[in-house]
Amino acid sequence: MCGIVGYIGNKNAQDFLISGLKRLEYRGYDSAGIVTLAENGDATYLRAQGKITNLEEKLLKNKRSDMIGIGHTRWATHGEPSERNAHPHQINDLFLVHNGIIENYKELKETLNDYDFKSETDTEVLAALIDSFYKNGDYPLSNAVVQALKLVKGTYGIAVVSRKNPSEIVVARFGSPLVIGIGNNETLIASDASALVGHTKRAIYLNDGEVARVTNDSVEIKTLNAEPVSAKVEEIETNLAAIQKGGYEHFLLKEIMEQPQSLMETLRGRVNVEEGTVRLGGPGLSEDELRRIKHLVIVGCGTAYHAGLLASYYIEKFTPEITIETVIASEYRYKEAYIPENSVALIVSQSGETADTLACLREIKKQGIKTIGIVNAIGSTIAREVDGGTYVHVGPEISVASTKAFTSQVIAMVMFGLTIAQAKGVKKAILKPYVEEINKLPSEIEKVLNSVSGGIKKIADTYKEYEHAIYLGRDTSYPIAMEGALKLKEISYIDANAYAFGELKHGPLALIDDRFFEMAFLPKGVLYDKAISNVQEVLARNGHIVAITNNQEFDLQVENIIKIDTSLLIFAPLLMNLVSQLLAYYITTAKGYNVDQPRNLAKSVTVE
Repeated sequence: MCGIVGYIGNKNAQDFLISGLKRLEYRGYDSAGIVTLAENGDATYLRAQGKITNLEEKLLKNKRSDMIGIGHTRWATHGEPSERNAHPHQINDLFLVHNGIIENYKELKETLNDYDFKSETDTEVLAALIDSFYKNGDYPLSNAVVQALKLVKGTYGIAVVSRKNPSEIVVARFGSPLVIGIGNNETLIASDASALVGHTKRAIYLNDGEVARVTNDSVEIKTLNAEPVSAKVEEIETNLAAIQKGGYEHFLLKEIMEQPQSLMETLRGRVNVEEGTVRLGGPGLSEDELRRIKHLVIVGCGTAYHAGLLASYYIEKFTPEITIETVIASEYRYKEAYIPENSVALIVSQSGETADTLACLREIKKQGIKTIGIVNAIGSTIAREVDGGTYVHVGPEISVASTKAFTSQVIAMVMFGLTIAQAKGVKKAILKPYVEEINKLPSEIEKVLNSVSGGIKKIADTYKEYEHAIYLGRDTSYPIAMEGALKLKEISYIDANAYAFGELKHGPLALIDDRFFEMAFLPKGVLYDKAISNVQEVLARNGHIVAITNNQEFDLQVENIIKIDTSLLIFAPLLMNLVSQLLAYYITTAKGYNVDQPRNLAKSVTVE
């Protein structure tokens, strides 16, 4: 993986390919390349290691007016980041870009003795396999692609062009997204609809096992079994402003500060404060189906897993008769897990394309269990394959580190839990405080963001030189500690780990020394005094504590205190998460690192 673009039409292909690749930079990459074809089949083939600016330097010396081409940003899976491993890969007249992993590429490579491979990639093997059919028979390019893909094991999103026929692009997908944009006498290809914004609002989202032959004015889609597919043209909802920085220095800061508005979009039309109820239409479950639910499985990876874990703490408080299991998708997909009757699975993914989460979805559906998607990306694979769902509607997340999606995922899942509780007849007096605080949350987020940012920026300078951090919380603040530690490690590269406060005595206390600083999340509640006792244990060992609390009377002599002024009690930990996000951001900028594109990471993980 990581980003694919393609163009065929009546405009300059190089211009679109470069601008499209820049739109996909946020996904993370280590090299980039493009190829364009002239009408006579002459190819302009450019690749470069590192940033797209390196590719642009080559482009300045190789400007062409070609009107067809494909491009790619690569996040290394097979072979080190280098120009020879960069896409597109060329085999004879063919050029191929590929997202995904060809699992049986070594076996396939052994059958392709006529080829002198130049790279370490699985992609070059796929290109040779397609070429073996293309040159050895009277196959059109699309047929050669189909024959090759029938032999492939693994995942792919591909785009292929040939010098023999510079008037078509062949694309295919299985497990890795591809979008076809329909323009005016032009057709555009991308692995993410954000690359198409501003060029067209009409798009076709390919499904797994589909192959499309694309020209400037036509799209012909078939399955691998040569069955014609009637393409559904959908509207791209993202606008150009949503994928721009809007005056902020970084996308990450913009997305942190957008949370009052993004959460309001999640809540729009779903909360009735006067009645103390919520209403979600997307899950598509009847009142009787909701009443029968006895078991919830929440599936996610990384931030989505943390969101599910936090939501589970809340849901179990007002639906105690439901058993809730929050699982890491990359592990759960390989477990021999029996899911009992009367279960529902919540499938949580910002991108809707997370490979491990998608695999879990498919395994769970085999057991006949209802699946509900908690997804941000409209038209994504998970959104299409679940039985029902709730879009969180936070808009595009460009920074690799997820922020605004986390907040809305938590609340969307809590609202689903409230919907179950309402159907089961849980007293309104129990549910109303949750509904009231959910309704207040956007304004409380805005108040906290406006009040703490300056102080956090100063505190960040104190801790930017540390190499280790420990994040600590209890109950609903424990998942917040986990998410905070993830944010810090993924963008600042500080070794941050989270522990439940009660686990300190069972090992982590051994770590307390001057190499570490500690983040203590201390929301008021029944476990507040116990958490304070745990803080005392760290202080007794000369810990460097940053305390985040909504208790205005907190007076322990910790190194730094961030007091949150809020009327919220139930969802105060979500406000504390804002502090974690901002602290990670300001520490990273103080260290001079790339905030939006941390090393080694990709935004949408579409391979295992």
